[in-house]
Amino acid sequence: MTSKAKAHDCQVSVSQSILSSFLDSSQSKSSLIGSIDQGTSSSRFLLVTSDGRLLSTAQVEFEQIFPESSPYNDEPSTSCAGWHEHDPFAIWDSVATCIVKTIEELAGRGLDLASYCAHSSLIKAVGITNQRETTVGWNDRTGRLYYNAIVWDDARTGAEADAIMSENSSPDMQGEAIDALRSKTGLPIASYFAGTRVRWLIDNIPQLQHDLTCPTERPHVRFGTIDTWLVYMLTGYKRSIKEMENNERLAHEAGEFKTDVSNASRWLFMDLEKMAWDKILVDAVCGGSPCWAKKVEGATSLPVETALPKIVPSSDQTIGTIRSVSCLEGVAVASILGDQQAALFGQTCFQPGEAKCTFGTGLFLMMNTGVTPVPSTQGLITTVAYQLRSPSGEHQPPVYGLEGSCAFSGSTIGWLRDRLKLINSASETEALALSIPSNENMYLVPAFSGLFAPHWRPDARGCMVGLTASHTKAHIVRAALESSAYQAREVFDVMVLDSKVQLKEMRVDGGATANKFLMQFQSDILDTPVVRPEYLETTALGAAFAAGLAVGAWSDMEEVGKMWKVNTVWKPKMVTAERERCWKGWNKAVKKSLNWLVDED
Repeated sequence: MTSKAKAHDCQVSVSQSILSSFLDSSQSKSSLIGSIDQGTSSSRFLLVTSDGRLLSTAQVEFEQIFPESSPYNDEPSTSCAGWHEHDPFAIWDSVATCIVKTIEELAGRGLDLASYCAHSSLIKAVGITNQRETTVGWNDRTGRLYYNAIVWDDARTGAEADAIMSENSSPDMQGEAIDALRSKTGLPIASYFAGTRVRWLIDNIPQLQHDLTCPTERPHVRFGTIDTWLVYMLTGYKRSIKEMENNERLAHEAGEFKTDVSNASRWLFMDLEKMAWDKILVDAVCGGSPCWAKKVEGATSLPVETALPKIVPSSDQTIGTIRSVSCLEGVAVASILGDQQAALFGQTCFQPGEAKCTFGTGLFLMMNTGVTPVPSTQGLITTVAYQLRSPSGEHQPPVYGLEGSCAFSGSTIGWLRDRLKLINSASETEALALSIPSNENMYLVPAFSGLFAPHWRPDARGCMVGLTASHTKAHIVRAALESSAYQAREVFDVMVLDSKVQLKEMRVDGGATANKFLMQFQSDILDTPVVRPEYLETTALGAAFAAGLAVGAWSDMEEVGKMWKVNTVWKPKMVTAERERCWKGWNKAVKKSLNWLVDED
């Protein structure tokens, strides 16, 4: 049995005022940049004008797959709790639908972009931003998938992470096993990262094991995060009907097999300073798999040269050319950015010390640390923020970041809605939270698949503590909202310690920033102003800005920076004693969430 959340129809929104202005100037220097924003629960396609305004947005939600049993394990006792998958073809269909519906909607309003694309092309380039770490495996000769995409918040790879730590630790090792690869990758060994998903696939999927140990199929095995899958599908050719027997879905053929530095830095496979896959790292993560016990000649580890995508700059007009979507045929894919790096770029945090926090399915705080990676001693991730390639072809130095990631933020509210049925819509939560004066010492820790930064405790599980008979639905909802703010402060505080930079404000984006209660509480618990920009679609804007810079739509980052505008600022109002009381209660609650996977006799 598999539990699925249903997909939805495409919703297209067009700004009529921006469209009218664009049509009036379409014969001059006006142009558009497309942005594919592929997220955990939906895909979107946006068009951005040359002055940085959003002309249109289209969105399609797709199925969420929560397996209840594993097709590759006969043990009935095997639990699939915490598993989360996506159908890669559902993701591709949602993206293609958004593009096509956008073009159709604009054509109905007088802007025939399909005609322009065939001639002068008003759409100068398309950028991609994607949910990171979600991992797909396929065979590029047959076009067949090995398995569903394993989503970034999937908890199944905890055992793989434990095995990797065990395989890479020794009695004389300096530091903890979780940090065995951190000096090269900037990452702890945790189930969060794509490399553990590759290891799980190798350990568990018979067809993949066969192909990796078969001399003729081994060169055709491909692994990629969602950006790589989309680039491959966009730039590839559709296979013939004859190849697709029994209506079987197959990947396109001859697509570009690429990823960018921001996504590559999330695998446990890339050397942060060399910006290249490191075979020693790949073997450290995947080399202990039982798959290699077959001892087939030449098949003793993952073939790095063919199985992993080429790493390119985040902003690069040579990534590929769209072939498989006719209304955009010939348009360049000119940027790839992981979603949080794209949000940093979209918030125009171009200077070291500037930071943003995205309130999405999870919660992600990232700071630009400049051209030198800053090692974390506080449980944060050292990652690549972005790298630019100028229109003339010059590779600029990579820019690095410090990041704290928390798995559950908006998805906690989704849990209240979909599982507990306490609310019908996320929009109800603000009024419910404001209907009571405080949390009355009740806390919700959303450690549903463990705690990510800064704790890195896979043994943690969600809990509500401090409950009394006087607590109501409103208290639970308020505690769920407050949990996002508390998690953000945990990351905020250690980011200050790691970077030695006192953040003067926190720029925010994501759907939850529409919740005024949450934003005010966030400012209160941080004792720092919280700033929301004019456009909340900063992830999509980041991909568009990077693509536009690659093709010369904007001259430089200074021009892009001028397009960022403030919408709302929340300033702290909470008194110090109340802030300290709340913070003390949260930390006490977090301690109650730990050690739930430890066997007790």
